[in-house]
Amino acid sequence: MIVWKIRARIGYWCARRLLAWRWAVAQPRLWRWMEGQFSRMANLGDRPAQSFYGHVLLFRGQGLGSRQEGMRLLGLAAQAGDGKAAYQLGCQCLAARLEQPADPAQAAQWWRMAVDAGHPLAASRLAQLYEQGGEGLPGDPLLAQRYRAQAARLGF
Repeated sequence: MIVWKIRARIGYWCARRLLAWRWAVAQPRLWRWMEGQFSRMANLGDRPAQSFYGHVLLFRGQGLGSRQEGMRLLGLAAQAGDGKAAYQLGCQCLAARLEQPADPAQAAQWWRMAVDAGHPLAASRLAQLYEQGGEGLPGDPLLAQRYRAQAARLGF
Protein backbone atom coordinates (compact mmCIF):
# COMPACT_ATOMS: atom_id res chain seq x y z
CA MET A 1 0.00 0.00 0.00
CA ILE A 2 2.79 2.42 0.87
CA VAL A 3 4.50 1.73 -2.45
CA TRP A 4 1.32 2.68 -4.33
CA LYS A 5 1.03 5.96 -2.44
CA ILE A 6 4.64 6.84 -3.14
CA ARG A 7 4.20 5.91 -6.78
CA ALA A 8 1.03 8.07 -6.96
CA ARG A 9 2.85 11.05 -5.43
CA ILE A 10 5.75 10.75 -7.87
CA GLY A 11 3.39 10.44 -10.85
CA TYR A 12 1.36 13.42 -9.62
CA TRP A 13 4.49 15.50 -9.14
CA CYS A 14 5.70 14.66 -12.68
CA ALA A 15 2.30 15.41 -14.22
CA ARG A 16 2.10 18.78 -12.47
CA ARG A 17 5.57 19.67 -13.79
CA LEU A 18 4.56 18.67 -17.31
CA LEU A 19 1.74 21.24 -17.22
CA ALA A 20 4.36 23.95 -17.70
CA TRP A 21 5.20 22.51 -21.11
CA ARG A 22 2.64 23.47 -23.74
CA TRP A 23 3.62 20.61 -26.04
CA ALA A 24 2.92 18.10 -23.24
CA VAL A 25 -0.62 19.33 -22.72
CA ALA A 26 -1.24 19.26 -26.48
CA GLN A 27 -0.33 15.56 -26.77
CA PRO A 28 -3.54 13.51 -26.29
CA ARG A 29 -1.82 10.39 -24.96
CA LEU A 30 0.35 12.32 -22.55
CA TRP A 31 -2.61 14.43 -21.40
CA ARG A 32 -4.60 11.24 -20.65
CA TRP A 33 -1.67 9.93 -18.60
CA MET A 34 -1.46 13.25 -16.73
CA GLU A 35 -5.19 13.18 -16.02
CA GLY A 36 -4.80 9.65 -14.68
CA GLN A 37 -2.13 10.86 -12.26
CA PHE A 38 -4.33 13.77 -11.13
CA SER A 39 -7.27 11.42 -10.67
CA ARG A 40 -5.29 8.82 -8.73
CA MET A 41 -3.96 11.40 -6.29
CA ALA A 42 -7.40 13.01 -5.84
CA ASN A 43 -8.95 9.59 -5.17
CA LEU A 44 -6.36 8.97 -2.47
CA GLY A 45 -7.93 11.90 -0.60
CA ASP A 46 -5.21 14.51 -1.13
CA ARG A 47 -6.99 17.86 -0.62
CA PRO A 48 -4.76 19.98 -2.92
CA ALA A 49 -5.04 17.32 -5.64
CA GLN A 50 -8.83 17.22 -5.26
CA SER A 51 -9.00 20.99 -5.60
CA PHE A 52 -6.64 21.07 -8.57
CA TYR A 53 -8.22 18.20 -10.48
CA GLY A 54 -11.71 19.49 -9.67
CA HIS A 55 -10.79 22.80 -11.30
CA VAL A 56 -9.29 20.98 -14.30
CA LEU A 57 -12.44 18.90 -14.81
CA LEU A 58 -14.74 21.87 -14.28
CA PHE A 59 -13.02 24.09 -16.83
CA ARG A 60 -11.33 21.67 -19.23
CA GLY A 61 -13.35 18.47 -18.89
CA GLN A 62 -15.52 17.18 -21.70
CA GLY A 63 -19.23 16.78 -21.01
CA LEU A 64 -21.60 16.94 -18.08
CA GLY A 65 -20.03 13.94 -16.33
CA SER A 66 -16.65 15.66 -16.12
CA ARG A 67 -18.28 18.81 -14.82
CA GLN A 68 -20.18 16.88 -12.14
CA GLU A 69 -17.05 15.01 -11.08
CA GLY A 70 -15.18 18.32 -10.90
CA MET A 71 -17.91 19.77 -8.68
CA ARG A 72 -17.77 16.65 -6.47
CA LEU A 73 -14.01 16.90 -6.07
CA LEU A 74 -14.23 20.63 -5.35
CA GLY A 75 -16.87 19.88 -2.72
CA LEU A 76 -14.60 17.34 -1.02
CA ALA A 77 -11.71 19.79 -1.04
CA ALA A 78 -13.90 22.63 0.25
CA GLN A 79 -15.25 20.45 3.08
CA ALA A 80 -11.63 19.73 4.02
CA GLY A 81 -10.87 23.46 4.26
CA ASP A 82 -9.68 24.49 0.80
CA GLY A 83 -10.67 28.14 0.28
CA LYS A 84 -10.18 28.20 -3.49
CA ALA A 85 -12.46 25.21 -3.96
CA ALA A 86 -15.16 26.72 -1.73
CA TYR A 87 -14.92 30.02 -3.61
CA GLN A 88 -15.30 28.30 -6.97
CA LEU A 89 -18.32 26.33 -5.77
CA GLY A 90 -19.93 29.60 -4.67
CA CYS A 91 -19.34 31.05 -8.12
CA GLN A 92 -20.86 27.98 -9.73
CA CYS A 93 -23.95 28.26 -7.49
CA LEU A 94 -24.62 31.77 -8.81
CA ALA A 95 -24.33 30.68 -12.45
CA ALA A 96 -27.73 29.51 -13.67
CA ARG A 97 -27.46 26.40 -15.82
CA LEU A 98 -29.85 24.04 -17.49
CA GLU A 99 -29.55 21.41 -14.76
CA GLN A 100 -29.63 23.87 -11.85
CA PRO A 101 -30.97 27.41 -11.29
CA ALA A 102 -28.89 30.08 -9.53
CA ASP A 103 -28.88 29.64 -5.75
CA PRO A 104 -27.59 32.73 -3.87
CA ALA A 105 -28.14 31.12 -0.44
CA GLN A 106 -25.94 28.14 -1.36
CA ALA A 107 -23.34 30.50 -2.87
CA ALA A 108 -23.26 32.45 0.41
CA GLN A 109 -22.72 29.21 2.33
CA TRP A 110 -19.73 28.20 0.16
CA TRP A 111 -18.27 31.70 0.28
CA ARG A 112 -18.53 31.76 4.10
CA MET A 113 -16.46 28.57 4.11
CA ALA A 114 -13.95 30.23 1.79
CA VAL A 115 -13.77 33.32 4.03
CA ASP A 116 -13.14 31.06 7.02
CA ALA A 117 -10.24 29.56 5.04
CA GLY A 118 -8.84 33.06 4.38
CA HIS A 119 -9.99 33.75 0.80
CA PRO A 120 -10.19 37.57 0.37
CA LEU A 121 -12.18 37.61 -2.89
CA ALA A 122 -14.85 35.42 -1.30
CA ALA A 123 -15.31 38.01 1.46
CA SER A 124 -15.73 40.75 -1.15
CA ARG A 125 -18.20 38.74 -3.22
CA LEU A 126 -20.12 37.83 -0.06
CA ALA A 127 -20.37 41.52 0.86
CA GLN A 128 -21.75 42.28 -2.64
CA LEU A 129 -24.22 39.41 -2.34
CA TYR A 130 -25.52 40.64 1.01
CA GLU A 131 -25.80 44.20 -0.33
CA GLN A 132 -27.92 43.08 -3.28
CA GLY A 133 -29.74 40.13 -1.76
CA GLY A 134 -31.24 37.45 -3.94
CA GLU A 135 -33.79 34.71 -4.10
CA GLY A 136 -33.71 32.89 -0.78
CA LEU A 137 -31.17 35.36 0.59
CA PRO A 138 -32.46 38.70 1.90
CA GLY A 139 -30.18 41.72 1.70
CA ASP A 140 -28.41 42.57 4.97
CA PRO A 141 -26.37 45.81 5.08
CA LEU A 142 -24.79 44.91 8.44
CA LEU A 143 -23.49 41.57 7.18
CA ALA A 144 -22.35 43.25 3.97
CA GLN A 145 -20.35 45.78 6.00
CA ARG A 146 -18.88 43.01 8.16
CA TYR A 147 -17.70 41.04 5.14
CA ARG A 148 -16.35 44.17 3.47
CA ALA A 149 -14.20 44.77 6.57
CA GLN A 150 -13.17 41.11 6.53
CA ALA A 151 -12.09 41.45 2.89
CA ALA A 152 -9.97 44.47 3.83
CA ARG A 153 -8.37 42.51 6.70
CA LEU A 154 -7.58 39.68 4.30
CA GLY A 155 -5.85 42.08 1.91
CA PHE A 156 -8.49 42.74 -0.73
